[in-house]
Amino acid sequence: MKHITAIKNKKFKWIIIDKPSKKSIDWLGSNFKFAKQDLNDCLPPTQRPKLIDRGDYLFMILLFPFYNRQKKEIQASEIDLFINNEYVILIHNNNLMPILEFQQECETNAIAREMFMADGSKLIYELLNRLLHYCFPMLNHINQDIDEIEAEILDVHKGKTHIIYEILFIKRNIVNFRKIMQSHKSVMSKLIKTSEKFFPPEYLQNYFINLVNHTKDIWDFLENYKDTINALHSTHESLLSNRLNQIIKTLTIFSVIVFPLTLLAAIFGMNTMNSMPFVDSPHDFWLVVGVMGVGTVAMLIFFKVKRWL
Repeated sequence: MKHITAIKNKKFKWIIIDKPSKKSIDWLGSNFKFAKQDLNDCLPPTQRPKLIDRGDYLFMILLFPFYNRQKKEIQASEIDLFINNEYVILIHNNNLMPILEFQQECETNAIAREMFMADGSKLIYELLNRLLHYCFPMLNHINQDIDEIEAEILDVHKGKTHIIYEILFIKRNIVNFRKIMQSHKSVMSKLIKTSEKFFPPEYLQNYFINLVNHTKDIWDFLENYKDTINALHSTHESLLSNRLNQIIKTLTIFSVIVFPLTLLAAIFGMNTMNSMPFVDSPHDFWLVVGVMGVGTVAMLIFFKVKRWL
């Protein structure tokens, strides 16, 4: 059937279903005795991460991040796993490169099949290990974006208005990343305990604990990035507020300085020619301009003494 691949090695089998549809899930239900609820969870919409022990098999759902280049957004991609000592069934949406590369490697390389498909524990460990390592380049990219935003914020001469949008993009990606990874630690820890009836306990303790450590490292990075971007957001808002205050201060000073000129122009514009000073003088215009100039200079001196300029 299309979108269903089976890779066999001795007594163990790895079945991969990409882009799951109702037809492929119905095929899975007719060939394996899986709970109907587990089969329904393999279809859209995206489910929450969890691990369920059904006695003769384990059903696990995990979310992993992938970068949507069109939307410039980190989104969640669900993988579903049915696990026992005879097979591992993987269901995914065909948008996580580590799965595609690992599948191709096991299909074309007999040494890889022998190494990674001796039993389900080695296969699951290698699969999850590659998916977790796939997260680190995205974390590095977020870190680079944060460094660039920090440099632009501190460059006061640029005054770019798009910075706030870039900050919000980064914050959204960090929030999405955290949502995806927040349940990994508990699910991985539960996997180590519940899968002992299928796999060697010493292998689980020695190797699967690395997956838990990787999850902790990713979460620590995300915590650090969240605090950093929040601090940069606050700094950017403070700089914008300070810049706005400076503009308002400049406009206020300018309006106060111009006020005497406006007042004198209004006074001398009154139709009271008989009592208006300087009107009969041959230099009346220049006298009025001089009074305006004195008022302006007086205001400038006042602001200078107050150190408002």
